Amino acid sequence: MTFEAEQLGESGPELASLLRELRKRAGLSGDRLAARCNMSQSKVSRIENGQTRPSLVDVEAILRALEAPPELVAKASALARMANTEWRNLRELRRKGLGTRQAELKGLEASSTHMRYFLLSMITGLLATPEYVRASLAHSPADTSKAAAGKLERQAILYDVSKQFTFLLTEQAVRWPVVSPLALAEQMDRLSSLSFLPNVHIGVIPVGTATPRAPLNTFTIYDASLVTIETSAGSLVLRDGRDVQTHLKEFAGYEECALFGEELRARLAEWSAACRA
Repeated sequence: MTFEAEQLGESGPELASLLRELRKRAGLSGDRLAARCNMSQSKVSRIENGQTRPSLVDVEAILRALEAPPELVAKASALARMANTEWRNLRELRRKGLGTRQAELKGLEASSTHMRYFLLSMITGLLATPEYVRASLAHSPADTSKAAAGKLERQAILYDVSKQFTFLLTEQAVRWPVVSPLALAEQMDRLSSLSFLPNVHIGVIPVGTATPRAPLNTFTIYDASLVTIETSAGSLVLRDGRDVQTHLKEFAGYEECALFGEELRARLAEWSAACRA
């Protein structure tokens, strides 16, 4: 089954209809299917009505219970993967407005308890100084004033002690010259200062550190429910539990390689002094 990137996240109604059709074809009631899948009848009903986005594991359990033919298993599995994966290209994000994107991120942060950020090449807006924020948006052809204000406004959530934040940055992300050397030194000082917050854990992976795998993208994990992956062309949103667990495992591997606490602050002080020199 082939599809375009823009179709990702749009297959929910088609998947719900197919699962409902397969159940009726198998001659099962919602109650009997729920019992076979070890689900509640209400969950089966919400899935078939498109009110709940089923995970790939849910869909596989339903397909096994229905003894669906192989060709329909393949179709339903592809639709489930599409429903749990969303692609947002950069052109679309700019068309909607970068300020709108900041509002979406603020909503994700408000509804999450533990957020994990792997930062490969730049510092995220949550940790950035105003000058760094403005410079990071300078390449955009769109009006970035609302986006810059949104990034700075979102930083208030770092002081909400009911939230946990873990930021892993590569040395490249910390030292990449997005701003002038003096401004970059100030940015490093801010990272050091924020590392003292009790609910904010900042780690850095120096160049030359052996890691379990070579990182390819910046990504963020919200609790254990959603992953966003940033690319130069846009962003992917993954909601399937197995995708989330894969990224949690990858993040944990990088976390073991990072410097935290006094070691982090000592390294930041060294890099900051180099910038000021």
